[in-house]
Amino acid sequence: KLILLDSLLQETSDCSCSDLYLMLQLPTRLVSSVNLPQLLVCSGIFNWGAMGSGPVKGFNAPEVQQIITKKHEAAQNKIAKEDAETATFAAGCFWGVQLAFQRVPGVASTMVGYTAGGKLHPTYNEVCSGSTGHTEGVQMLFNPAVVSYKELLMVLFDRMDPTHLNRQGNDRGTQYRSGVYYHTEEQKNIALEFIKEVQPKYSDKIMVEVKQAEKFWPAEDYHQKYLEKGSQKAAKGCLEPIKCYG
Repeated sequence: KLILLDSLLQETSDCSCSDLYLMLQLPTRLVSSVNLPQLLVCSGIFNWGAMGSGPVKGFNAPEVQQIITKKHEAAQNKIAKEDAETATFAAGCFWGVQLAFQRVPGVASTMVGYTAGGKLHPTYNEVCSGSTGHTEGVQMLFNPAVVSYKELLMVLFDRMDPTHLNRQGNDRGTQYRSGVYYHTEEQKNIALEFIKEVQPKYSDKIMVEVKQAEKFWPAEDYHQKYLEKGSQKAAKGCLEPIKCYG
């Protein structure tokens, strides 16, 4: 009997996004012929939890919920590239981060990829190895008449623990470090002021790196809007919790 991968993904509680990706790359013949959870436990690749216990995260802060549900005209989500502003962020696995920003009114487009690294044309597997220096990121075009850069930062910080260094949830390594990559001096100043403003809310030091945006390498098509392809809602205003596993 074929094992459905979508069901298996929902059994994970301690695996990272890269673990899930590797699982999806297993040959179809292997998936159809063995008990996959038993195989992976024996091999030590994954730790498995109870059904449906994979990481799930909603929008926690009331002010962030207000940003997500902001009243606006649908046409405001479509804006010419020359009239839009660009924002680039990193907050761990890019699947969930992208879906969160897809739901923000005024965000016209989003793309996941790799940034702040040294290697040209990096692949997902190379980035996951930690050898390229890149971090998984999300780049977006947004309409500043609908959503401000500071509001985007509020959404970003609601999606992560900014006091963790090279780690978000089960995702560990420099490729999962959090960052704000500014495209203008104004964005840089807004980001630094925002971090200064919210630091008292945390007992530990905020570890989010703030750097000038470098080349952003789009991730493979497979990763683009991954969670939306897995049937999670990307509609503007949606407050449903985001599941990292598809």
